[in-house]
Amino acid sequence: MKHIDIFDLIARKSEFVGKSVVVCGWVRTSRDSKTVAFLEVNDGTTLKHLQIVLDKAVIKNVDKVLPLCTAVRVSGKCVVAANNPESVEVNAESVVVLGECPPEYPIQKKPHSLEYLRGLPHLRVRTNTFNAMFRLRSKLSEAIHRYFLDRHYTYVHTPIITGSDCEGAGEIFRVSSLGYSNKYKTEKEYNDADFFGKTAGLTVSAQLEGEVAAMALGKIYTFGPTFRAENSNTARHAAEFWQIEPEVAFAEIDDIIEIATEMIKSIIGTVLKECKEEIAFFEKFYEKDLTKKLQAVVDSEFARVDYSDAINILKKSKKQFVYPVEWGCDLQTEHERYLTDEVYKKPVFVVNYPKKLKSFYMKQNADGKTVAATDLLVPGVGEIIGCSEREADYHKLLQAIKDRGMKQQDYENYLDLRRFGSVPHSGFGLGLERMLMYLTGIGNIRDTALYPRAKGELR
Repeated sequence: MKHIDIFDLIARKSEFVGKSVVVCGWVRTSRDSKTVAFLEVNDGTTLKHLQIVLDKAVIKNVDKVLPLCTAVRVSGKCVVAANNPESVEVNAESVVVLGECPPEYPIQKKPHSLEYLRGLPHLRVRTNTFNAMFRLRSKLSEAIHRYFLDRHYTYVHTPIITGSDCEGAGEIFRVSSLGYSNKYKTEKEYNDADFFGKTAGLTVSAQLEGEVAAMALGKIYTFGPTFRAENSNTARHAAEFWQIEPEVAFAEIDDIIEIATEMIKSIIGTVLKECKEEIAFFEKFYEKDLTKKLQAVVDSEFARVDYSDAINILKKSKKQFVYPVEWGCDLQTEHERYLTDEVYKKPVFVVNYPKKLKSFYMKQNADGKTVAATDLLVPGVGEIIGCSEREADYHKLLQAIKDRGMKQQDYENYLDLRRFGSVPHSGFGLGLERMLMYLTGIGNIRDTALYPRAKGELR
């Protein structure tokens, strides 16, 4: 069906003014009067709507095209918009209804809460909020790929089905080809009969396989879905989310902190430059001064604080936290928000966490109590990046696996990387959806994904 994208019509208006054009789209709003009617039509290529002017002397049966979300094909002349000389509109000569939309369409002109729209994931994309969200999500993904590929990283596709738990926390979704059955007397008997002949699950992280690639390719990154069977019904947690995970050979903790800083500034700068309309939309409806906040990240020096010092800052604050603060405790969202929003007022790396709080693969510091790990905390969200230098010493890594009661045989390939040409190497994970929360001011991670997955939520 030959037609012109509304984006091109608006962006290259000088090429089309005075010419006959054909556009397709869905009716977002409509107005009717005695002799003329107006449609605001959007085809998904831009956040902006295109006004269609319907002269009732020319267009018959106007009532059929007025209902919200009616799909139409419009032929007519492109002209300078009567109420905005910087834009264009189309004087319709014919309108064809491609898809009718009945009155019971559940998203009408009145404002709807994000919670209400969450119950309509198949339709909410048609609202301005989600039009802007998914356009920005696309541009952010492109900016991430561009950042790494421009710096000679290799993009690696790692497996989604895995036989090991990268984080060692046991929060994995099991993958099986067998249905429920009581004919298997033991777990081993069940696993032996299953597709892979052993326990399998959806990946919680691409890191272990990413390290394999980095030991040959030097600098790699992965970008794909990860899964956590974590019983956390919070605004920041999802059971399925997309994660960006670079792994860099010959890089220690300070090197990977520098890379993470540069990447965050680069991708935010790209979004500010190339998603101005979307950022303006979110600034108007979701977070005041959003542009100022994001530009400050691009321009500022990120703070850095040792975990022990951060604990002291929190204890001396005299603030009544819901979760008590002591050395060895895991930082909760309220602690992270205090550090970013009230103390530093900008992104901050918290470094050298107690090793009992972090994963088995992180490099053990000389003090025997902490590991070379850091989280990047940002105002308004909290943790957005988890980062560490990986343990390169075979014996220390093996002992960490044993200390946590993990099965050594599940990690033999990973241990081999420490036996054959081991080098200092580091990496981090950035959750795409949490980054989107920060970029848009949207407060719930469920509003950054097409079909959010959470405890008890599967559509």
